[in-house]
Parts: sequence; structure tokens; C-alpha cells
Amino acid sequence: MAGGFRVKRVHDEPSPDDGLRVLVDRLWPRGISKERAQLDDWAKDAAPSDMLRRWYHEAPQQRQEEFAERYAAELEGAEQRSRLDALRVQAAKQTVTLLTATRDVEHSHVQVLLRHLG
Repeated sequence: MAGGFRVKRVHDEPSPDDGLRVLVDRLWPRGISKERAQLDDWAKDAAPSDMLRRWYHEAPQQRQEEFAERYAAELEGAEQRSRLDALRVQAAKQTVTLLTATRDVEHSHVQVLLRHLG
């Protein structure tokens, strides 16, 4: 039974069809308890570095393209590649829902992450 990846905001209600729920943010989301999040895993190492995240948030509209390039380069690190490989293995068996607190999921690091996982 193949699952694949899907994306959801961590603030959305968990669903039985979420499969494996993995937080892909470096920081814990504000206002969400561990119980409410119902996480199976927290993949901090698959999230942008603190330095890159801070740089991007200073001017997200102007830095979107360069952010995507820098983050993609970070995902080529050995630790990150190992984490992505593990997520791919899980997604081959079941649905893996990547969770983020980002409000604008379409213009977030999750889209870059999905391209790398695909």
C-alpha cells in the first residue's frame, strides 16, 4: 500500500487519513500542545537552518527564489539526505503528512522539501 506525501498545517485537526504525522519546522509551533499535534515524528533536520530561516523572514517576498536555492543546498547535506531517505521509505509504505505552522504553505520551505522528496 503506497502512501506518498501530503502537506497540512499543524493547526488543522488531525485526521485518520493523515498516516504518519511529521512536523517539518525547526521551531515548535506556538499554541499547539504535543497532545493536540499528535505527531509521530519531528524532522527538525529537514527544516531550514535557523540562520536561513531568519534571513528569509526579513524579506520573504524579495528573497523567495534565493531562499529556495539556499534551502535546496542545505538539503544536500549528509544528515538531511539521510532524513529525507527515511521519509521516502515511510511514504512508500503509508501516507506521510508533513506538518508546518507556516500560514502560507504554498510559499514556504515545505514546497522545496516536497520537490526534494519527489
